[in-house]
Amino acid sequence: MATPLPLVFDEPKRALPPRHLADLAPADRKAAVSELGLPGFRADQLARHYFGRLTADLDEMTDLPAAARQTLAALLPPLVTPVTEQVCDDGQTRKSLWRGHDGVLAESVLMGYPDRTTVCISSQAGCGMACPFCATGQGGLQRNLTTGEIVDQVRQAARAARDGVLGKPTRLSNIVFMGMGEPLANYKRVVAALRRITEPAPEGLGISARGVTVSTVGLVPAIDKLAAEGLPVTLAVSLHCPDDELRDTLVPVNNRWNIAEVLGAARRYAQATGRRVSIEYALIRDVNDQPWRADLLGKVLRQQIGAKRVHVNLIPLNPTPGSEWDASPKPVEREFVRRVEAAGISCTVRDTRGQEIDAACGQLAATARP
Repeated sequence: MATPLPLVFDEPKRALPPRHLADLAPADRKAAVSELGLPGFRADQLARHYFGRLTADLDEMTDLPAAARQTLAALLPPLVTPVTEQVCDDGQTRKSLWRGHDGVLAESVLMGYPDRTTVCISSQAGCGMACPFCATGQGGLQRNLTTGEIVDQVRQAARAARDGVLGKPTRLSNIVFMGMGEPLANYKRVVAALRRITEPAPEGLGISARGVTVSTVGLVPAIDKLAAEGLPVTLAVSLHCPDDELRDTLVPVNNRWNIAEVLGAARRYAQATGRRVSIEYALIRDVNDQPWRADLLGKVLRQQIGAKRVHVNLIPLNPTPGSEWDASPKPVEREFVRRVEAAGISCTVRDTRGQEIDAACGQLAATARP
């Protein structure tokens, strides 16, 4: 096994991209436009184009005078430039690699399902949580993404879905913060992005908070803080094992906040928001897939959170090239599900998408780095 990486909570110092409309709360936009020498109502016009019509192309904003468009370009700087896109699953999975103004790389994945359209987005370039089975975690943290960079991933996905990139026009309905990065380690910008995503157009993108999921490895103080924000998004806890001895290795942040503390925070979140917590569990062959661990998982979730407040989402591991980690066999997976359900806990296996296109988080970025 490779030498463990250190946990990194504070991002490396790097120049951030210029201020963007999506960085600004609705109340701050008129002031920003006024600073550019334009009347405040132009802020509402600009927001209607960006959040309502999903465009950042000033040439499409024909209700704005040409001179005003040129000035307002200062509030729509290019943030995430597409580098490459990979497509599979009969065109229903589209993974995009983005490059920031400073060269950092991040990923998003647009996925079409019969009943919904989902985008998985990144909150950081890289990740500082150092989980050894995760390609992103092993790449380290480059920097946090800004609110604008996070929101623009969603806007571009919503526009692509609307324009029929998945085969027919569809509305983006679900956003999962399960791409690169630990969202709660970029707390302030992620919460601002959640507000931009869920505020009704033209203040924001108008996507229901109940269609948004925020994943975390278990930053307990941040979970409690999020519970008080008044944002009824779903919390997903990347638990990956029910015992501290193994989790200390698989999810190094467990050395700071152990399983009991993390599940306690998850219980408080469920109580405060009325939302059922999702427990993410990457099933790894001969590591965390033993029957006794399935039994223990069901037991601790029932005791710590309550059967009606929690759901287990089993994730068949998508191994990265050269990794010692591999997915559990299907019979083992089925037995694991059976045992968790026998404890009274809802348990499903996540639909596997894009295994042939470097779909494990961080794989595409890793292959694109010089």
